[in-house]
Amino acid sequence: MAIVEKSSTARVEERRRFFRIDDEVNLVYKKIDEKATIEPSHVSDHILSHCSLSAAIDMVSQESALLLNRLERSQPEVADYLRLVENKIDLLVQAITMQDSLFTEQNTRNVNLSASGLAFESEEKLNPGEFLEVKMTLVSCMAVVVTYGKVIYCKQNPVNDSQFPYVVGIDYINMKDQDRELLIKHVVKRQLQQIRDKKIQKDRQ
Repeated sequence: MAIVEKSSTARVEERRRFFRIDDEVNLVYKKIDEKATIEPSHVSDHILSHCSLSAAIDMVSQESALLLNRLERSQPEVADYLRLVENKIDLLVQAITMQDSLFTEQNTRNVNLSASGLAFESEEKLNPGEFLEVKMTLVSCMAVVVTYGKVIYCKQNPVNDSQFPYVVGIDYINMKDQDRELLIKHVVKRQLQQIRDKKIQKDRQ
């Protein structure tokens, strides 16, 4: 049998699937019809104050960082002022995010997170093959991701938790590219942070 070599895109997607972290996010979801997952437009209609805002500011921040580094050499005081303005904008984004009544402390859940799928604690049993609209706040960076997902499995929570007796695994559907990039950056950042935390704990022992 001939071995078909995987495309570079397939290899990247495969790596993403296995690049996962345990994290804590603020998450809400609702069941939807499969037809709703075909077009991402209705999800995007109201995301400017949430997901697109976080993702767009993240991209702009990357560009501005390069300009600030150049400006710092010639006009350091101006660069410092612009950084303060950028910090104010970040605080405003966080305030807008937290004003959403959907994202409350009671919706904080333990998850296993990647750029291709998600496993999360659930208060109800969901059936494999069901489709969801998922909204989650990445607590550590206050970015919001809104996407569709297909339920792959639902099993008993190995942790005895009366609030969340189930663990549900989903694969993302029609996730926007900028949101996937935001998730990848978050996963990498959190993994590095967790490695550093473990090293610090080990050094203290």
